[in-house]
Amino acid sequence: MEARFLNTNIKHPIEGQRLELECLHYERNRPIFWIRLNKSGNLHFIVSSTHSYSTTLQEGEKTSPNLEALWRGNTYRLVVKSFRAQDQGIYFCSNYINPVLHFSSGQPAFFPVATTAAPTTPAATTPSSQATKKDNWHSRDPGTSNKNTLNSICEVFLWVRVAGTCLLLLTAITITITHCQRPSSL
Repeated sequence: MEARFLNTNIKHPIEGQRLELECLHYERNRPIFWIRLNKSGNLHFIVSSTHSYSTTLQEGEKTSPNLEALWRGNTYRLVVKSFRAQDQGIYFCSNYINPVLHFSSGQPAFFPVATTAAPTTPAATTPSSQATKKDNWHSRDPGTSNKNTLNSICEVFLWVRVAGTCLLLLTAITITITHCQRPSSL
């Protein structure tokens, strides 16, 4: 699966711009979900839809009325009617095909980072002028800064299951050894 800008010439959306993302290589007869990973690393569910209907989100719903889910031909689209600062993040489409939830590659959607010329005289460095990792999150290449976030989450669940299985096997071995070392009573 792949999530990408419908207009492939877009590198960074501009505030107020209509932004359309499309989901490619999905299972057509299954629901599609759109998810956004924000700058803080939190995942936000946006919308789910099936091919049989398009979704426009209304006031009072948990998702912004600024978003719309559309089916056009063979593509499933998420439309951000007017891109704003709170819409920045990495967008994923997801498709549930029993029993697996498939995620697309992420499509970063961040405002362009303004660059300034380096000062000609060295400035004193104070704690307030030093950028923190959180402040600088969007200035790095968004596609690589949290590229493996979803994979990391999956790995954590995998390792928890492996650790639990090992603990269960260790318990079974301990019980077996303890039981075998008991003198048998005839």
